[in-house]
Amino acid sequence: MDKLKTKIEFDAVSDNEAFARIAAAAFVLKADPLVETMEDIKTAVSEAVTNCVIHGYGNSGGRIVMEMELEKEEDAYIFSVVIEDFGKGIKDVVKAREPMYSECSEEERSGMGFTFMELFMDELTVDSTLGKGTKVCMRKKIMD
Repeated sequence: MDKLKTKIEFDAVSDNEAFARIAAAAFVLKADPLVETMEDIKTAVSEAVTNCVIHGYGNSGGRIVMEMELEKEEDAYIFSVVIEDFGKGIKDVVKAREPMYSECSEEERSGMGFTFMELFMDELTVDSTLGKGTKVCMRKKIMD
């Protein structure tokens, strides 16, 4: 195996957050990750999907696309995941990535989604366009 790829599209509803976590966990099993690494990946995916549901679509529904790739290197696997919504987009990505920042003033939100994604993954990029949506790309090295 040099590289595995998959693409999943699902409804932007909170119930599908668990589906996305399980899908990511099943996908990386080939790399035989440590339990801690698996939990890191599941948490980061969960945060990204939750952001799509709550911030991208405001709990009003839509579609989320999740693309995953697992590539073998000499001494490790590289897991990549892209989670994309086609919702309202983020006005200020730099501000949104600050710990404790949330645009949801009417709900109790911790504002830690991007912080957790950065903490649990090795790389995080966020690309967002107002009125068109947000794409979150994350990578994690899984040692053999």
